[in-house]
Amino acid sequence: MNQKKVIVIDFGGQYNQLVARRVRECNVYCEIYSYKTDLSKIKEMNPKGIILTGGPNSVYEEGAATCSKELFELGIPVLGLCYGAQLMSFVLGGNVERASAREYGKTETHFDTTSKMFAGIPETSVVWMSHFDYISKLAPGFTSVAHTDNCPVAAAENAEKNLYAIQFHPEVLHTQYGKEILFNFVRNICGCEGTWRMDSFVETQIKDIRKKVGDGKVLLALSGGVDSSVLAALLAKAIGPQLTCVFVDHGLLRKNEGDEVEEVFGKSGNFDVNFVRVNAKDRYYAKLAGVSEPERKRKIIGEEFIRVFEEEAKKIGAVDFLAQGTIYPDVVESGLGGESAVIKSHHNVGGLPDFVDFKEIIEPLRDLFKDEVRKAGLELGLPEYLVFRQPFPGPGLGIRIIGDVTEEKVRIVQDADAIFREEVAAAAEAWKQENGIGAEERSALSVSERFEAAYNSNPLWMPDQYFAALTNMRSVGVMGDERTYDYAVALRAVRTVDFMTAESAEIPFEVLQKVMSRIINEVRGVNRVMYDLTSKPPGTIEME
Repeated sequence: MNQKKVIVIDFGGQYNQLVARRVRECNVYCEIYSYKTDLSKIKEMNPKGIILTGGPNSVYEEGAATCSKELFELGIPVLGLCYGAQLMSFVLGGNVERASAREYGKTETHFDTTSKMFAGIPETSVVWMSHFDYISKLAPGFTSVAHTDNCPVAAAENAEKNLYAIQFHPEVLHTQYGKEILFNFVRNICGCEGTWRMDSFVETQIKDIRKKVGDGKVLLALSGGVDSSVLAALLAKAIGPQLTCVFVDHGLLRKNEGDEVEEVFGKSGNFDVNFVRVNAKDRYYAKLAGVSEPERKRKIIGEEFIRVFEEEAKKIGAVDFLAQGTIYPDVVESGLGGESAVIKSHHNVGGLPDFVDFKEIIEPLRDLFKDEVRKAGLELGLPEYLVFRQPFPGPGLGIRIIGDVTEEKVRIVQDADAIFREEVAAAAEAWKQENGIGAEERSALSVSERFEAAYNSNPLWMPDQYFAALTNMRSVGVMGDERTYDYAVALRAVRTVDFMTAESAEIPFEVLQKVMSRIINEVRGVNRVMYDLTSKPPGTIEME
């Protein structure tokens, strides 16, 4: 990227990718590197600023992730967050000790607003704390510029050297003025101009794809979800009919989804690509028979994708590249981004077998978060109903069915999920009509304005992702004066900006009641409906 950039140095904390996401919200390009990255490489990149992230350890422990003192002597502004703040203080001669009590969650904090970091924010506001240790003695040249009742150094700075240490997490939504604080650092202190936008990303990627692919042929795993659809549009713009989109109908899709995907991307659609639909339901069910462990299911589904693609490639002829819609959350949750721990593997990045019969895999969306993918989709001219479609995992209903997968269980979860999505969408549409909001009003807006309007035109409770999952619990019930012993369906609905963190959506109770009644009355094999209130973290958005 020919962008002036800020780099994030990853020390293994849970919000590391989110830091980069927030920097990009300031229209500043950002890349993430491990703390093990050689200092000479950092110098070579010539970043406008450096951010040190949180981490799971104590800086004074033997073997803890660290950095050299020279990092702070490059003349480049450095911001340390949480562990990064403690590390900056520790390396530069301050003291870090175990606190008498852990400070966790929303915490009232007092700021010195004469500091460049806190310019324009209130002198007192709520931040998100998460630390056992604290800075007990400032490093030489530093002064405290924020404190709480329990933490004397909630933030410190050496303004002369542009070194800033913040004990809390400005990157999470729970910190009231976190975006403003990060904006102050990357735009005002680092002097970044804010030139990172999706139109420049799309233009650059189209050029890069043409250069990389040449006159070769590309095979794309098209699921019809947001990520693969945006990738298909991007590749179509770049190489047109050199692209073959293979849609694998593995029998684990949402109800009627296979036909909907073919309608958009097949011969009747507006894309100048080759579209192939493969009905692979029987082979998937056979492979998954009796398999209950989630990671095994993911690996099986991922490898079967590759096997299908290899077979299709042989029918098509010489295929040089396999394109995948891998995005940032896939990478970080598979343990491939920086130092973060493995949470779960994704079929895009964690399920590939040792041998893949293609020249190379290309992943043009790998560095984007979900909302950035959506913005790219709007730039590429995709319709809003597709761009703002809620995410669907590559393994499909295979990970929305707890335990083993059977055709009967797939039928149950498809029917229950269709009812849930239908009723939520109907309630949201009724709210829009009551408030006089129509899609036609957004047609004349810019991409950024359309993106914001698409979210703002929904009721506040509207989930960003919602679905029904089938538990492996069966319980006694009564229907028509007869005893039943059927499955329990779990409804999951979350509000999120970046899919790295999420909270349960507060769907109106009357909507949930209607969904429950319809599922129990219309879906054979279900006699109980539950609503999952778990946030992320500690849970994940998907059930498995």
